[in-house]
Amino acid sequence: MLARLVANRLLEIRQLFRQPLSSRSFSTALNYHIDSPDNKPELPWEFSDANKERVEEIISHYPSNYKQSAVIPLLDLAQQQHGGWLPVSAMNANVALPWNAAGCVNLCNDIVLWMPQVAKVIEVAPIRVYEVATFYSMFNRSKVGKYHLLVCGTTPCMIRGSRDIEDALLKHLGVKRNEVTKDGLFSVGEMECMGCCVNAPMITVADYSNGSEGYTYNYYEDVTPKRVVEIVEMLRRGEKLPPGTQNPLRIRGGPEGGNTTLLTEPNPPPCRDLDAC
Repeated sequence: MLARLVANRLLEIRQLFRQPLSSRSFSTALNYHIDSPDNKPELPWEFSDANKERVEEIISHYPSNYKQSAVIPLLDLAQQQHGGWLPVSAMNANVALPWNAAGCVNLCNDIVLWMPQVAKVIEVAPIRVYEVATFYSMFNRSKVGKYHLLVCGTTPCMIRGSRDIEDALLKHLGVKRNEVTKDGLFSVGEMECMGCCVNAPMITVADYSNGSEGYTYNYYEDVTPKRVVEIVEMLRRGEKLPPGTQNPLRIRGGPEGGNTTLLTEPNPPPCRDLDAC
């Protein structure tokens, strides 16, 4: 019985390896890295000058002996800078200075020292950075569109039609889930609960079109198949639409037509002097 389970698992792994790279290299697919021409440790990568200042600011929020706590915001910053996805060189290796065997800088070197990037900044082994990047689905380890559309797939949104929302997006863009359109503008993925179930169904748009300086991450709620297609076309034209509910009869999370209860300020608890706090 155990041998059969092991054999089946090995068969599944072999099948995954046979899949195209674009369909299996997202964080939600497999927790390992496979070198490709545009994603390998030897490729140089470093934070921009502006982001180096942001790195220092992020690090300053943590005690010097807990720099590793900054791994998530630093990975997020690297992802924003790199157009919405994390190359392994951003996590691990970046060409530093060329060194010769004697340990001296030499422009005609035989040995090149590869210096860690995020791992170096927070002074941890690269595997500690990989563990985080492969665990959280918010980190994309393969290319995404400049506008990365994420459809909530959790129960409340699914009951309210999120599958129809995703189908409408995929059909309109002519892609499969986690594929990028030929013009590089759009990709569609799935995300778990976004925490706004009262306005289900909803999507998130991660806008990487202007790098980390112009990065936005907005919720669009109460969407319909027709409305998400309209949102895509507005983004394609460079238009900015207000985030939040797309139902004109609602205000934020309130019901259509306005509130019918809780119309006044709540009374304070009689047993506490709130002014004394």
